[in-house]
Amino acid sequence: MATVLITGASRGIGLALARRAAGRGDAVIACARDPETPDLVALEGVRREALDVVDPAACTALADRLAGETIDLLVCNAGVYKGRGRIDDAAFAPEDWAETFAVNVAGVFHTVRALRPLMRRPGGRVAVISSRMGSNAEANGGSYIYRASKAAATNLASNLALDLKPEGIAVASYHPGWVRTDMGGGSADISVEESAAGLLARFDALDLGTSGVFEAWDGRRIPF
Repeated sequence: MATVLITGASRGIGLALARRAAGRGDAVIACARDPETPDLVALEGVRREALDVVDPAACTALADRLAGETIDLLVCNAGVYKGRGRIDDAAFAPEDWAETFAVNVAGVFHTVRALRPLMRRPGGRVAVISSRMGSNAEANGGSYIYRASKAAATNLASNLALDLKPEGIAVASYHPGWVRTDMGGGSADISVEESAAGLLARFDALDLGTSGVFEAWDGRRIPF
């Protein structure tokens, strides 16, 4: 049985990952700014923890609460999507840029750095939920804040993979697909259940030999 910690687990893909991982017998630690949301509370056999990934002190406090435990898989899923418009739209306020990079990029770093001492060595894995929208493979314009943040998150994962490989910890970034969630919208391609199943299969396959990859939920490699 693996111990899996998931950030942003109160809804969408994070909630589906927590549900599926718990259903197959993993010990799941589901983290969210509000861990008492009804959908998360309804999950059986899941440990809930409060975590705001933008706050380094909150990440350190979580690590202190988990002292003595070993994390096999850390899933950095917490994210926001601000500014969906084109260049002339009034959708790119400075505070939206700041919040998006604080959550989508710095939040990954704070979480990994704080929980790194608890990661299994060797064999620990870190999965960063990024997006194909942040790669040159899908440079369609618009959504500048989100695209830029996900490009940065993928770059961060690549560099974490280099730094943590000598410690026996593998790191990779993943595109979850265009998923029918509040963020992805009702016309998206796949359900959260399909995305979560595919992502968990990719996480299971991650090791030091594939550390640093950028893959889609269905196993396709994505050029960055």
